[in-house]
Amino acid sequence: MIGYMVQLLAWTAFIAAAILWPAGRLDYPAGWVLIAMFALGGGAMILWLAKHDPKLLRERMAPPVQRGQKPWDRVWLTLFMIGFCIWLPLSSWDAARAGFTAIPFWLQVLGAAFILAEGAGVWWTFRENSFAAPVVKLQEGQRTIDTGPYAIVRHPMYASALFLFIGVPLLLGSWLGLALAALFIIAIGWRAVHEEAVLRAELDDYDAYAERVRYRLFPGIW
Repeated sequence: MIGYMVQLLAWTAFIAAAILWPAGRLDYPAGWVLIAMFALGGGAMILWLAKHDPKLLRERMAPPVQRGQKPWDRVWLTLFMIGFCIWLPLSSWDAARAGFTAIPFWLQVLGAAFILAEGAGVWWTFRENSFAAPVVKLQEGQRTIDTGPYAIVRHPMYASALFLFIGVPLLLGSWLGLALAALFIIAIGWRAVHEEAVLRAELDDYDAYAERVRYRLFPGIW
């Protein structure tokens, strides 16, 4: 548990630097709100998983490159993380460049609500699926999950992430960050399609599940 909290502390320090340094100032309320949301959300996840699903906690806190991970996913995840580490400070810089007034306050509040919705979606996914690893690989004893959010869309974790990538730039106050979020949404859709190819090939009942639940991320759309 201590090791996981140290990881969270290091991640929070990175997030704080990535937001506050490009902004060029410490009096950035929206930035501090986002830092607090990441820190408190991460801490809540660690504590809840430690009590209810320690195995999943180990998976979620494991390195991004793992044994059994599909090679294409190692490339994807590496590029995705690099993109995130560029996008976050760029959003902060863009907000500062506009004097932190480009996005109206009510949209910033909506952005915060979207981030909370992402956290709720992730928690719901974790509650239903002990195989929700951060990398694409088949785990021992893995089976198709079709309850909870998986009865609505086939990739509820990815669907939740869409709220995050829209909510973060709105909260920070960056139109540029919001525009660039489209690249992350496209990347998530690409991964969902390729992950499904793995699941269809390696899980006997996934094809039948995909027939029952038709949509990947957006109910009624895709």
